[in-house]
Amino acid sequence: MSLEWEEIVVDARDPYALGHWWREALGWVVVHDSADEVAIRPAPDRLPGILFGRSEDPKSVKNRLHFDFRPLDRDAEVQRLIELGATHADIGQSGDEPWVVLQDPEGNEFCVLRSRQT
Repeated sequence: MSLEWEEIVVDARDPYALGHWWREALGWVVVHDSADEVAIRPAPDRLPGILFGRSEDPKSVKNRLHFDFRPLDRDAEVQRLIELGATHADIGQSGDEPWVVLQDPEGNEFCVLRSRQT
């Protein structure tokens, strides 16, 4: 197969702010930065990355595609992300799942899973 996964694209009302929020949240680096697009990667030469592109369309429903992250300490990571500006998201979960659903500053949901050790 000749396909290489380059990046995932996230529509954003403010790609600069959202791209830099995710850069901080993930500890990644910015590889492209303009008013209409921000691209981040784990390192300048590592793929895949995330490209935040301008879209005036409002987010209106739960994302059909979302990120799942598995930190060493779920609760500490959830607290850190909330301090950065994430908020809890209610997507109908029962409350006893081994993950926490958060949303970024533009309302895109993502999950923080419990660590593999627990």
